[in-house]
Formats: sequence, C-alpha cells, structure tokens
Amino acid sequence: MKRPILLHPDPRLKKVAAPVPDLSDELRALADDMLETMYAAPGIGLAAPQVGVLHRLIVLDCVKAEDEDPRPLIMFNPEVVASSDETSTYEEGCLSIPEQFADVTRPSEVTVRWIDRDGNEQQEDMAGLWATCVQHEIDHLEGKLFIDYLGAMKRQLITRRMQKLKRERAREVT
Repeated sequence: MKRPILLHPDPRLKKVAAPVPDLSDELRALADDMLETMYAAPGIGLAAPQVGVLHRLIVLDCVKAEDEDPRPLIMFNPEVVASSDETSTYEEGCLSIPEQFADVTRPSEVTVRWIDRDGNEQQEDMAGLWATCVQHEIDHLEGKLFIDYLGAMKRQLITRRMQKLKRERAREVT
C-alpha cells in the first residue's frame, strides 16, 4: 500500500527514530509499503520517518538502468560501521523536499550493517551512489535532512519554498 510522504518542514522529520527491537509482520508490511511508495514517487531511498513512523527502517534501490534487475534493500537498524576518508560530492534530493537539489559531500565508501527482513544480520561495503543514498537515509533516522549540510541562507530559501508548496497543496485539497 502506497503511503503519503511527509514534506519538510514537519517536526516528525527532525526526530530521532527508535531502534526496531523485534521484527514483526507489521514491520515487514511497513517495509513493503515503503518500497512501493519509494518506487511510485519515484525515488531511490526512503526512511520510515518520511512516512510518519519513527522506527529505524530504511529501504533503497539505486539500480537505475532499464536493463538491470532492481535490487531493493530493506534495512532494519542500519548503521555505518566504517567509512572512507575519501569523500565524494553528489547532487542530492529528497522525497520529503521535492524538486529541491543541492551538492552534499559525504564519505565515498561506507560499510553498513543491518538486519534484513528475515532477521539476519547483513553487512556490505557500498560505494558511489549506493554509499551516498544509504548515508542520506540513515541521516533521516537521526532527524537530519540533506539541507542540514547547507549554509543557513540556502537552507532557509529551500524551507520557504517548501512552506509555499505545502500551502499550495493544502489549497488544492480544499
């Protein structure tokens, strides 16, 4: 089931998400819903706080080529356990901040550990877009948005644009 995505500014996007103590069918269904929501948006990553659920759960799929099979990842309690000193800069966007983009510099390679949907611990080295995406989504679990990496002026400008967008969407509904 597709879920509504919260738009910045929303106080729930600034809260730290709670660890997932045990996997339940309800949480697995949430993960499936999040993948459906992410693909429909369309996006390459989504964190549970973006759909109003304050649990440490992210989904991502950075396969963009038409001729490649999708590679959806569901990560419960993901954490970066190692990161490279080398950095890379990507133009990032966010489903909670639509149509706004900015360059963000992050470690270019990370090692991530998480629990998969079957309850098994997984660990993987990620680079390039995958590394950027997983760090972006884990930031959401800490209440951090990509615009928090920007200077105050640019961040305020994007926030004002988002407030205007939310007002326009609210008028469309009524």
